[in-house]
Amino acid sequence: MGARTGDEFLKGLSTRQNDLWVGNEKVVDVTEHPALSGAAKQMAAVFDRQFDFADECLMPDEETGELINVSHMIPRSVADLKKRHIGLSRISEATMGLMGRTPDYMNVTYAGFAGDPAAWSGPDNVNAQGCENLIEFQKRLRRDDVSLTHTIVHPTIDRMHDKTFTDNRHVPLHKVGETAEGIVVRGARILATLAPFADEMAVYPGHPLPDGAGDEYAISFSIPMDTPGLVLLCRDSMTIVGVDPFDKPFSGGYDEQDAFVIFDDVVVPHDCVFIGGHVETYNTAMATNWWPNIMQQTTIRALTKMEFLYGLATRLAEAVNDMNEGTLDMLGELAGYVEVTRNAILCAEDHAYDNGNGVFYPEGRALHPMRALLATWFPRANEIIALIGSHNLLATPTRAMLDDDRLRPLLDRYLCGANGVSAEDRAAVYRLAWDFIGSGLGARNNLYERNYLGSAKTSRVGAHMRFMDRTRAYALVDDMLSRAQP
Repeated sequence: MGARTGDEFLKGLSTRQNDLWVGNEKVVDVTEHPALSGAAKQMAAVFDRQFDFADECLMPDEETGELINVSHMIPRSVADLKKRHIGLSRISEATMGLMGRTPDYMNVTYAGFAGDPAAWSGPDNVNAQGCENLIEFQKRLRRDDVSLTHTIVHPTIDRMHDKTFTDNRHVPLHKVGETAEGIVVRGARILATLAPFADEMAVYPGHPLPDGAGDEYAISFSIPMDTPGLVLLCRDSMTIVGVDPFDKPFSGGYDEQDAFVIFDDVVVPHDCVFIGGHVETYNTAMATNWWPNIMQQTTIRALTKMEFLYGLATRLAEAVNDMNEGTLDMLGELAGYVEVTRNAILCAEDHAYDNGNGVFYPEGRALHPMRALLATWFPRANEIIALIGSHNLLATPTRAMLDDDRLRPLLDRYLCGANGVSAEDRAAVYRLAWDFIGSGLGARNNLYERNYLGSAKTSRVGAHMRFMDRTRAYALVDDMLSRAQP
């Protein structure tokens, strides 16, 4: 089939009967529900965008020749990575990076898995069938242009014992049986961002299993969203229904949603199982190439968002001719975040490596620190928007006020900007900023970025313990120590 249009995406959503709940009710049709329809249309625009920029976003499938999204690419060179970069940038522009789990995230993830099959076959090829299932799934994912969500984190029940599986062994997702059709799984996971707008859901190793966890917890698979027994509980919607886009540019249709997922004795067909119960395979499948591969996508998405924030903050200052040194300092701070993020991506691509199978992955050293840095930079960027916008963020007339014959002359006089900025243009940029940082959606997004790929602390610890090559650092210390010896 190849790449889908937005209409084709929406048609698929409208016919799916998920056990999906939002607010006080079970959703019948995602495309018609007030809390979800706006974001469904925005997601459709993401699918349409690949045709709007077909030269940059589409490529032929390497086996069938049908056009597929470039995010499904298994890169074979630095040039391929740079081509994927351009396509991923175009996709992120559709939401200004606000939606962190558009389908390209999982597309890149599974292209990386399929490009490193040895990691999934397990020791002594013990998981050969699961590995083959994964490769075939990735082919279907790209050829059917599936919108895929995922859920990889165990729920928090008791922080003192969650990581040991001692007092809550029934909560983490696990295998409880097997039928002629497939394996039976039970338990819960959190979160499935994009769940209402996905065709299927993937489960794969988010973290290694703790010592003592049995093989029943070592499972990975993908299933359709309407699989019996799959229950999806969405958080409160941040969508504001029926709002004029001028008043709420983001809150009307950019809430990608997050769902708590319950697996109530779900049957996973055998050919959809990627790991069917093998701890060693589960704990090592993602230890090598997954991080640098997916970090290209996540950092490109972050770069688009950071560039948007820098432009937005600058426009706020320009609207009222704010040349205060403190304001310029904060704008320079944002500019620094933009360029460091950009440089990390370029460095990682230029220094990409062959994984031994002819597949190229970005160099991870430049990208791994970004996980921790971005988790602190985005909240700081929001703070800068608030500081530069100041009280002016709370003095923003609505579209209806601006269209009122009596009010408009007053607003043109008393709420215009500097240097010829009209009241309408000033209101537009300040409302855009407030919706981004001050709305319910803005608050959700702030929390989301703090934990996007783990908290800043978790990412810093991981960088030190897992990813840092300390050879040169140690050599420099040893050199200095040797000079101090008699």
